[in-house]
Amino acid sequence: MKAKPIIRREQANRDVGTAIASCLNDAGEAATLGFIEALENAYDLIGRHPASESPRYAHEFNLPGLRLWPLTRYPYLVFYIEHSEHIDIWRVLH
Repeated sequence: MKAKPIIRREQANRDVGTAIASCLNDAGEAATLGFIEALENAYDLIGRHPASESPRYAHEFNLPGLRLWPLTRYPYLVFYIEHSEHIDIWRVLH
């Protein structure tokens, strides 16, 4: 299955920058590289299987189609919305 392109909103990019800085400060380079790898894997899986994760926050935030994907081994959630031609990454939150 061909993955849909991932488009990261500016706030998602800021979230990731903050997470990387925090990880570097608290856990070191190896953990930070692991976080980046987990995030890239999540983006890949979201692009290939966007409808497979929970839409439970869509109603709470009044954002139809909002879903979240948990990172493996890291306490972060990727919030995204699937569109016909791409995936819109809204936030990456701890």
